[in-house]
Amino acid sequence: MKSRRKICVESFTAGQGRSARARRAAAGTRSAYYRGAVTPGTSDGGGRGIVKPLPPEWFLPHDGNAEMRWDAPTGPGPHTPNERFFVRNHTRTPRIDPDTWRLRVHGSGLRGPGAAFSLADLHALPATTLDAVLECAGNGRRFWAEQQGTPAPGTAWGLGGVGMAAWHGVPLGLLLERAGLGPAAVDVLAVGLDPEYRAGGRNLGRVRRPLPVAKALEDVLVAYGMNGEPLPPDHGAPARLVVPGWVGVASIKWLGSLEVSDRPLESPWSTEFYRLFGPGQPAGGGPPLTRQSVKSVFELAPSRYGWRRWALDWRPGAPGGHGLRARATDQLGRTQGADAPFNREGYLFDAVVVHPVTVV
Repeated sequence: MKSRRKICVESFTAGQGRSARARRAAAGTRSAYYRGAVTPGTSDGGGRGIVKPLPPEWFLPHDGNAEMRWDAPTGPGPHTPNERFFVRNHTRTPRIDPDTWRLRVHGSGLRGPGAAFSLADLHALPATTLDAVLECAGNGRRFWAEQQGTPAPGTAWGLGGVGMAAWHGVPLGLLLERAGLGPAAVDVLAVGLDPEYRAGGRNLGRVRRPLPVAKALEDVLVAYGMNGEPLPPDHGAPARLVVPGWVGVASIKWLGSLEVSDRPLESPWSTEFYRLFGPGQPAGGGPPLTRQSVKSVFELAPSRYGWRRWALDWRPGAPGGHGLRARATDQLGRTQGADAPFNREGYLFDAVVVHPVTVV
């Protein structure tokens, strides 16, 4: 008898539903963290530089980062639970007191001296909730080697360097207006409060990356909430940027300052990193990465900023091993190919990935 299988979305994104015990455990971790009882990188956090527990049935560790496992059931809803959300750190999760934290807005693109906002100030401003996927630019990097035979250096992410959340906070444009945004403003440089990053014997400073003012005013959020809870430490508490549709590094965590400039700004994260080098690119490298490429994991295809649920009835011809492929196409007609053009850093792998299944 031929087997019949229904392929449907269940495990790629996760629901917000959690037990009371899980909610208490998450709250206890945050409380202990702010009291100083949990040191990032200790066994209390379960990963080097990461605060939250990283049980192996939920995560694949990557030297200070944590990839979400798609083979672990996560619930029926569209959002990845906070405790399951992947973690990408350049250094480690910092300890920041939310009561003394301030977000400083300054620079030559303002009409006056700027402003400083406390967390209470943010809570007092009009807020919105945005469903958006954040994805590491290196997500899928291991498939350069496994599918295409062209290994790329860097963290060997599978497809779990991505997650969707309901982000809650203040539109960045509103904050910039309150700080005195001037007509000559060109760029906004977001600077994080994580420890300074060192690479190749150089101190490159804190993680920071510029945004064009046009994007900052369009849809960017200064988020202090995630899936109906306060933003967790590993995901940018007290507040972070959420830049929908762009590579994850643009969504600076542990936001400390915003420099608004009347001239273009840059940082190592827009000049040395997160650009494409290699075949088909200019000799000095391509422009800084912005928009994420179109891609899917087998269970989901993307909507504008989130995921689109779908299902397929499939009748395999025989038992045994099979390879399943899902191809995403966006509203502009951009679609995934069978192969991805190689780049030296292994960013934006967007080829269709083969998903092996066994029919019994």
